[in-house]
Order: sequence, then structure tokens, then C-alpha cells
Amino acid sequence: MSRELQIPSIPSEKESLHALGLTAICFGFFMVILDTSVVNVALPAMQHDLHGSLEGLQWVVNGYTLIFASLLLSAGTLGDRLRHKRTFLTGYVLFTGASLLCSLAPSLNILIAARVLQGVGPALLVPSSLSLITHGFQNSEKRARAVGFWAGSSGIGLAGGPIVGGLLVETLGWRSIFLLNVPFGLLALALTMRFVSETPRTTTQKRDLWGQACVIVALATLTYALIEGRSQGWISPQIVGMFLLCIGASGGFLLIETRHSTPMLPLQFFSSAAFSMPILVGCILNFGLYGILFVLSLFFQDIYHYPAALAGVALLPITVATGSTALISGRITARLGTRRPMIGGLAASCLGTLLLLLGETGDSILLLTAGEILIGLGCGMTVPAMTTAILNTVPKSQVGVASALLNASRQLGGVLGVAILGSILGSLSERSAFLAGMHIALLLVALLFLLGSVLISIT
Repeated sequence: MSRELQIPSIPSEKESLHALGLTAICFGFFMVILDTSVVNVALPAMQHDLHGSLEGLQWVVNGYTLIFASLLLSAGTLGDRLRHKRTFLTGYVLFTGASLLCSLAPSLNILIAARVLQGVGPALLVPSSLSLITHGFQNSEKRARAVGFWAGSSGIGLAGGPIVGGLLVETLGWRSIFLLNVPFGLLALALTMRFVSETPRTTTQKRDLWGQACVIVALATLTYALIEGRSQGWISPQIVGMFLLCIGASGGFLLIETRHSTPMLPLQFFSSAAFSMPILVGCILNFGLYGILFVLSLFFQDIYHYPAALAGVALLPITVATGSTALISGRITARLGTRRPMIGGLAASCLGTLLLLLGETGDSILLLTAGEILIGLGCGMTVPAMTTAILNTVPKSQVGVASALLNASRQLGGVLGVAILGSILGSLSERSAFLAGMHIALLLVALLFLLGSVLISIT
């Protein structure tokens, strides 16, 4: 034990990852999630300043998560090919630089374009962060605890985002929320370069460029159709054409993956329920969490007429509960395994969403707060469990692809949550129409959480 306390700052392959190295890795993930929750609180201010529509606000959120989800599979393979520390650092440079561009955007369209560029960074750094943790911890219990800290860092980012974002928007304007990423980004880069060691190259497989192109087309056309369908008409030629193009690109992707010698998505992974069910859970979880945060941000500011800082405070129960639970969930997962935390977490999230439904209908802030806390507890419990479940089912040589697939499913869920729930909401200027749409949106989320819990319990 005394030798462990005297390890150098750059550990050897057989030693555990240095504590400051783990901190640096988790800090990168923290910033990615902080950016998501910060943006939600700033949406009404962006709408007012840049004269945007509800659809435009959806694109500000989804432009980021869309490219994030689209590139994750290729990014996981890229990390295995080029080594994960290098990929992690590259991702953070892109994320930090694009954040600066977002802060300078003169119009909504340029902001959306900058957000798309910003999403490339997390696509590179998130799967590499999990791979660096996996290679840094040989012991499965230590790895589960490290994943708990990793997930907890995202929870802290999620928790701190609303209040930090609200204060920044109220005092310095919405552009400051992007400028915040620049000094933090430089700090994360310095910590990673100093305290994280490089991983070995684990693959030399060819790039699946056509498969990647199909993924981008499929997700982009689906997102466009879901966001613009309400304003353009669900049966308009443009929207129907987008749905058909999405179906065609999805079919093309599956065909390419079955024939490619080194596919970006190894379809054999899905032959195991132990792998495929956590992937589905990840999609459901972010559908609900990202969708609810988007809806509640608009609800508190446009319906309750809270200022941005107070709206940030109103979102704290869900975000703080997520972060604090994720910090201890790694230990619970190490003791109980992955199945029970996922079942209980999704069930708690379902109950919390139903309380939001009752609170929104009865105009009760206490029910809304209780619902937010339960959702946060459930999400915080589920994330480390499903992440550990994925990492335990694949060999280390494929952990980059597996972690990328998990995060891709989560980001896809977030894209769909914002797009679908946003399309269900009524006009922001009509209270009754907005509340009627919010009622349906929350009911849909509750049913999906329940479905996820039932599927895990029977597999």
C-alpha cells in the first residue's frame, strides 16, 4: 500500500491512473455537460437578442448534440487508431475554439453553425475519456468507482449549469456562457497533458467513411423533419422527403456495416442483451433528461416569467440530484452489479416525471421540485450502472467503439428528446397551448422511463 502512495505523476501501464489524471479526464466531460445545461437557461435570452423562433432554439440545442451523436462512432474508432490521449486533447482544442466562435455569433444562423462545430469536440473527447479510464484501472471495482466519478462529473456540470448560466445571462449576457468554456478548456488541456499517460494503439482498421456519411444524413434529416414538421406541415413534400431520405440512409448504413471489412459499428455487439439493453437505456435516459430540461427551461421563463437566474435555481433540484447521486452510484454498482441500479433508477425517473405532470397541471411548485429530485436521483443512479455494464461486455481492444456507441445512443436520445418534445409543445405566447403540449410531452417521457425499467427487469 505504501508503494501506491508514492507512485509518480505519470503511472506505468500496470498501475492505476493517477488521481489528478482521473480529475483531468472527468473535468473534460464536466465541461461538455456544463455547456449543455448552461445553454438551456440562456435560450429565451438568445431568442430575444437574435429574434429566433422555437424551432431556432431547438436547432441551437440540437445542432450541438446532432453532430456529437453523428461522429461518436467514428471518433471511438479514431481513438483506438490514433491513441486516446491525443484524440482527447484534439477534441478539447476544437470544443474550446468553437466556444469562442459561439460567443461572437452575430446572428442565430451563425450561432447554430458554431454550435455544430462545437459538437465535433465532445465527439472526440467523450469516448476517449472512458477509454483512458478503462486502460487506467485494471481492477473492475476500481474501474466502476472511477466510472462513478466520471458520471458524477457530468452530474456536477449538469447541476452547476443552470445557476451559473442564469447568473451569467443576468449579469454579463448570454454570450458569456460560451466564453466561460475558454479558461476552463485551457485548464483541462494542461491537466491532461501533465497527468494522463497515452494508451497503446489497439487497431489499424480502415475508416468507414461511407458508413459515417450515412449516419450524418440519417440523423440530420430525421432531426430536421421532427423540428420543422409542425411549421411546414407533417405531410408537406419537404418533410415527407426528409423522412424518406432518413429511412434510405439508415438502410444504406446497415447494408454498408454488414459488408465492410472493419465496420464503424460491429453489429455482432447486439447479439448480446447484456450489451444492447444498456444502449437502449442510454437513449431513453437522455431523451427524457434533455427533453425535460428543454421543456422546463421554457416553462419557468416563458410561463412562470422567471428571470434567467431564478429559472436556473428552479432547475437545480433535478441537476443537483443527478450529480450527487452519480458520485455514489459507482460504489453502489460495484456492490450490487449493474442491473438493479438501472431498474430502480428508471423507475424513480418515471415516478418523478409523473409528479412533474401533476405539478404542472396543479400549478404546484412543491410537486415540481419533488418530481425534479426523483428524476435526478434516477438518472444519477442509472448512468454509472449502464456505463459499467457496457465496459464489462467488450474486450479492451474494442472499448473505444463500445463507449462511443453508448454515448452516441445517449446523444441520439437527447436530439430526439428536444426535437420531439419541442414539436409537441404549443406556442410560447399562448399559455394554455403550451401547457397542453407540455402535458403530453411529460406523459410520453414517463412511459419511456417505465418501458426501460420493465425491459431491463425481464432481460
